Amino acid sequence: MQTMMQSNQQQQPIMMTPPEVVTTKDILYLKDAMSWALLAAKKCSHFSGEIGCNQSKQLIDQIGQMHQRHYNMLLKHCQTNNMQQMAQIPQQ
Repeated sequence: MQTMMQSNQQQQPIMMTPPEVVTTKDILYLKDAMSWALLAAKKCSHFSGEIGCNQSKQLIDQIGQMHQRHYNMLLKHCQTNNMQQMAQIPQQ
């Protein structure tokens, strides 16, 4: 059964660089992903202050920093000049 499920799933190649053009659907996905990353970072910051155990506090801080890095990476990808790239696409 598991073999059947794996064969039905199509594996897509991992995109190492962002596309030159960002579509509306891409923007909506990025907005959601950024919201999730920011919320996770904020929750880690909050719970880090609530915990008394230094080892757990340090681990939660590291996880929060990871989510902050992911947020910043997505933000960087969003700060491209999309209009210039869209103008270069041939119209049908």
